[in-house]
Amino acid sequence: MIEIAERDGSVVFAVRVVPRASRDAIEGEHAGALKIRLTAPPVEDRANEALRRLLAARLNVPISAVRIVAGERSRTKRVAIQGASSAKIVALGASRA
Repeated sequence: MIEIAERDGSVVFAVRVVPRASRDAIEGEHAGALKIRLTAPPVEDRANEALRRLLAARLNVPISAVRIVAGERSRTKRVAIQGASSAKIVALGASRA
């Protein structure tokens, strides 16, 4: 199950990123984190930007509402999203979109 914390109108949760994948996709839950595949390589913040764009698009929030709060240089990151709910994050993990 994805560990999600809600504070100050934001949801904070862990993401496990797989860069240089064949397609951008949300793969569901993996070890307490949302597993996300990205086509972008992990150089020059391209994977982080792709992650922010993908989450913003799937949650229907502006890109500026998605922040990486920990793990910018790691495959496991903590993400804070303003204006999203825990239910939406759980639905993302369940949808495997």
